[in-house]
Amino acid sequence: MPVNHQILLDNRPTGEAVASNFKLVTSETPALKDGEVLVRHHYLSLDPYMRGRMNESKSYTAPQPLGQVMLGGTVGEVIESRSSKFQPGDKVVGMGGWQQYSVVNAEQLGALRKVDTTHVPLSHYLGAVGMPGVTAWYGLVKIIEPKEGQTMVVSAATGAVGSAFAALAKARGCRTVGIAGGPEKCKYAVDELGFDACIDYKQYQDAASLSSALKEACPNGIDGYFENVGGMVLDAVLPRMNDFGRIALCGMIAGYDGRPMPMSYPALILTNRLKIQGFIVSEHMEVWPDALKELGTLVATGKLRPRETVAQGIEAAPEAFLGLLKGKNFGKQLVKLI
Repeated sequence: MPVNHQILLDNRPTGEAVASNFKLVTSETPALKDGEVLVRHHYLSLDPYMRGRMNESKSYTAPQPLGQVMLGGTVGEVIESRSSKFQPGDKVVGMGGWQQYSVVNAEQLGALRKVDTTHVPLSHYLGAVGMPGVTAWYGLVKIIEPKEGQTMVVSAATGAVGSAFAALAKARGCRTVGIAGGPEKCKYAVDELGFDACIDYKQYQDAASLSSALKEACPNGIDGYFENVGGMVLDAVLPRMNDFGRIALCGMIAGYDGRPMPMSYPALILTNRLKIQGFIVSEHMEVWPDALKELGTLVATGKLRPRETVAQGIEAAPEAFLGLLKGKNFGKQLVKLI
């Protein structure tokens, strides 16, 4: 069995996460038992939700245990199997964590899923045709419930969730506006992702000026908003929401370092009779087959062209993760392990 390199959570952050919160270790991969498979990971997913799990405070999921491999999505190849469900050479997606190899109980429902790489690259199963894509699908289809001709807005527009949101919203005939950081990201949003407009929030010092830019980009107001950021961005969006608008709240990355995020105009929720619903996509597994089918088709037909930022090697994972939290990535953040 191969030697395995792993990243553990060594200690919990105080305020901002730092590289010394993590620890690189080497371990022996255990021999397989009946029903188990050995997966060699090709790519590791880095996602903002991981920052919340590093804290010990109460959240929607259990904290990441200290001294254990960081949890995370992986795609790779089965290289040894003692299960009739998988054969060596099968390409699979699972939650193998921040390590080069994982031993998986193939009998556990949902622990490992075969994927077809004929038309969809393997890495996309961690992004556009994976958890981030399904997150965009659920927020748009089940919470926002768009109608043709309505205006949809998404923050973190060029990330893995935002890029999928654009393709899904445009497929439903909606005007789609993004909010992203930097002129290069905004150009990519319009030229390649199909956004009708994209606003560079870094050009604005406060919520009022950002809100004015949104008014210009959304002349008919905003009917649906997909929230990944919170803070100033949410304050800028709320005054532009139409009556009975819907907000799908997926992330609040502006507050992931533990600082409070006060809302400037909460009365607008009442005034505009808004629906705001937070959600965790792993609690809605029933929609995944339909969502993945549509997302896979969008990628295969070139209607969704996601970009990836790829760090090289398991040892690069902590710094790449910290960069993700600061918006340094362009599109889906991955770590290539082979």
